[in-house]
Amino acid sequence: MHSYRTCVKMLQMHKEGDTLAYTKETLENFYRTMVRIRLFEEKVQECFLGGELPGFVHLYIGEEAIAAGFLTELAKDDYITSTHRGHGHCIGKGAQIKPMMAEIFGKATGYCKGKGGSMHIADFSVGMLGANGVVGGGINLAVGAGLAAKMKKSGQIAATFFGDGGANRGTVHEGMNMAAIWKLPVIFVCEYNQYASTTPASYGTSVPDVSIRAQGYAMPSAIVNGNDVFAVNEAAKIAIEYVRSGQGPYMLEFKTYRVKGHFVGDPEVYRSKDEVKDHFENDDPIKNFAEVVLAKKWLTQKEMDIIHAEVEQEVAIAVEAARKDPYPAESELFNDYYVEGGVK
Repeated sequence: MHSYRTCVKMLQMHKEGDTLAYTKETLENFYRTMVRIRLFEEKVQECFLGGELPGFVHLYIGEEAIAAGFLTELAKDDYITSTHRGHGHCIGKGAQIKPMMAEIFGKATGYCKGKGGSMHIADFSVGMLGANGVVGGGINLAVGAGLAAKMKKSGQIAATFFGDGGANRGTVHEGMNMAAIWKLPVIFVCEYNQYASTTPASYGTSVPDVSIRAQGYAMPSAIVNGNDVFAVNEAAKIAIEYVRSGQGPYMLEFKTYRVKGHFVGDPEVYRSKDEVKDHFENDDPIKNFAEVVLAKKWLTQKEMDIIHAEVEQEVAIAVEAARKDPYPAESELFNDYYVEGGVK
């Protein structure tokens, strides 16, 4: 089992001058994914506050390095399950932002034909088995996917995301126990963002590091700086190699911070504006990335500006398309409740 100190030493090499093997394509992909998530979420917030979106939205701003650094290492046919705060996971796994935005707008062109909304986006074509409005609701779905992969000997793995609040749900422990017993290829990814809805983790969780619970299932684990895309990526490689080799499940705990409220419109009376400002100004994952790559001359500011402009255009196109797309017809209301013809 990797200790905290071992992981810190192993995952921070790039800050100490040791060269890690990152191609320019990989670096650009990290940045593009993080910026795509950030700009997508900012536009979702803008549209929601403008009264254009139904339901609630939960933003992933400030946690982009986890989706970018971890999901880039998964194969297209590997599985993931997500949370109510799942837009970043969808984008990181390869879902397209036009049908994502359409789904959030409740339009027929969305991934779930406008019936799922923000908290239930799924794209099976890239292994995204769905976001989930139930806290901890995706855990056992991922365990089931891992069991199926093992039985079929497909070589696929599954990863399931949850927060420090979700870590206290029974489904997490049930899933971890079953995965450990059967040595299933599942990675349990805790995004420790310090708040479970309105409850601070320091109040709602009995231990400062939830990954210590993995020891109860003889499961290896690591604690990682979730706002450092390089650290996230190196941890992902280790966990994925372990799980894909058939040794059983693995747990990763990414320390991060939920910059936005639990939902857009949350009055956030449970924390101060200064606390949020301090975290975001001093530990923004996108700024952290830029500081490293510019200092090491791995990318130029011009190259990053071009990527930013391209993504900004992508998001603008997605929003305009969603605004124009039709809502589902009333005749579609009771369709798609069941799989017709069986599962292939």
